[in-house]
Amino acid sequence: MYRLDINKQHALIEFALDGLIRKDEMARFVEELRAATLGLSGQEIKLMADVRTFRPSSPEVAEMIREVQAFGLQSGVKQVAELVESQIVALQLNRVARESGTDKILRRFHDDQAARRWLLFGEEEALCA
Repeated sequence: MYRLDINKQHALIEFALDGLIRKDEMARFVEELRAATLGLSGQEIKLMADVRTFRPSSPEVAEMIREVQAFGLQSGVKQVAELVESQIVALQLNRVARESGTDKILRRFHDDQAARRWLLFGEEEALCA
């Protein structure tokens, strides 16, 4: 299951991936995420990815994640905040982010408020919280 919300005022896309996501569902999510990203083109786009309940995925699903991350970089995504709890998921996402180049704009958080502050206000505000 997934959820995707867009805050046009702040060029912020928030999404959550929950449980084991199969290839067909991931394809729908990727299509929606691409459309949301294109809808914010020309802005400095920020993503907040809540993957705290996401389960490790198949190689095909991981490749779809890599492809949409690379698309995001080419389409104006400037910051990515990930909320991760599972070490296994974190390892898989580390590899995918390195392969897509997203690792250069990615930060990991345990707290969604700290992640949101970093995305909206930058480094100093996130550190003060």
